[in-house]
Amino acid sequence: MHKLLYVFAFFFLMSCVSTKKYNQLNGNFQESEKTVQTLKEQNQALNVKNIELQSKLDKQIKDIEELSAKLKETSQNLESSNSSNQRLKQFNVDLENQLNSLKAGSSEEISRLMGKLQEAQTDLQKREDILKSAQTELEQRSLRLKELEEALKQKDDAVKQLRQKVMDALLGFNNKGLTIQEKNGKVYVSLDEQLLFKTGQWDVDPKGQQALSNLAEVLGQNPDINVLVEGHTDNVPMRGTGMVKDNWDLSVMRATAVTRILLKNKAVEPKRITSAGRGEFFPIDEANTQEARQKNRRTEIILTPRLDEIFRILESN
Repeated sequence: MHKLLYVFAFFFLMSCVSTKKYNQLNGNFQESEKTVQTLKEQNQALNVKNIELQSKLDKQIKDIEELSAKLKETSQNLESSNSSNQRLKQFNVDLENQLNSLKAGSSEEISRLMGKLQEAQTDLQKREDILKSAQTELEQRSLRLKELEEALKQKDDAVKQLRQKVMDALLGFNNKGLTIQEKNGKVYVSLDEQLLFKTGQWDVDPKGQQALSNLAEVLGQNPDINVLVEGHTDNVPMRGTGMVKDNWDLSVMRATAVTRILLKNKAVEPKRITSAGRGEFFPIDEANTQEARQKNRRTEIILTPRLDEIFRILESN
């Protein structure tokens, strides 16, 4: 009985132990499955991570290759720069040698250059002096030119006024063998033979004497007027005896006769008057007609304002 009890107890104990062991093993198996599932999930995540890392690695390899290429290029450039640097160093050495050479002879060269510089400065000063002198002379000439222009204007005004005065004085003799014109800055008073002389004579007719007296009044009131009296004849030869032998003599005698009448006015100074005979050699009409010859037989009184001021300005130039 006791033995059976021991056997039963043994088997009971064995049965209890197996169930417990089973349950323990089953729990362990389930835990292992979970671990395996976890490991699978971790492996899958590691695979994804590995792919990402492989992509990054490939990119880094590519970057390294690019950097390597750039490094190679940089190395080549550096070698080229080193070569250029060596050439620059050699050039610098050459320049230093040249500088030292120049320094060795610099005193003589500087002295020579200073001499040339002094010569150039002296020449420049001379040129500046010449330029200043030329400018001063130009300014003086400009002033004299203005003075001359003013003097010429005054002379032209004087000629116009003189012409008007002569025209007023000889108003009654217009269309009676007398003409007045302004030409070349002078006033020309031309008197035909019929107003002054008979043919071949040099005594002035009374009507001509009156005209000359009126003109002398104007001359007496204008002492700055010079007078030239010219006698003119036609081209018909004169065969005379005694004092008047030809047209030269006749033209001179007529000019002298007119001059004497003008000088009867004491206000007219003799040194202002010049008498001249022109003969037949200055005709105003060269036609060989009676009308032309009549025009050419004339006495011209040429009135010229004194040009002393103008001559003074011209001489100063």
